[in-house]
Amino acid sequence: MLVGRNKNPNDGATLDDFLNTEGIAEEVQTAALKRAMALRIADLMKEKEMKKTTLAKRKHTSHAALDRLLDPSNTSVTLTTLTRAAAALGRRVKIEMLRS
Repeated sequence: MLVGRNKNPNDGATLDDFLNTEGIAEEVQTAALKRAMALRIADLMKEKEMKKTTLAKRKHTSHAALDRLLDPSNTSVTLTTLTRAAAALGRRVKIEMLRS
């Protein structure tokens, strides 16, 4: 038996509890959502054997805007850009608001 050992104050806490305590829950959630969307778009492009240039033309946007969309760390993407990219890939975007 160990005596004098301090108990971890976060023991038994959830990741959500930790992120909320640190004040970074929204930031982490936004980054995770953007990363998931960027990876999904990249997967669809690969599946359809579509190059960036082709997708940019189909969604009537610049190569730079497409690069921002595909950059998992860039969270400043508009819904318009996202829906145009989805349409160019034969998809649509569905957004849901869930309870916390």
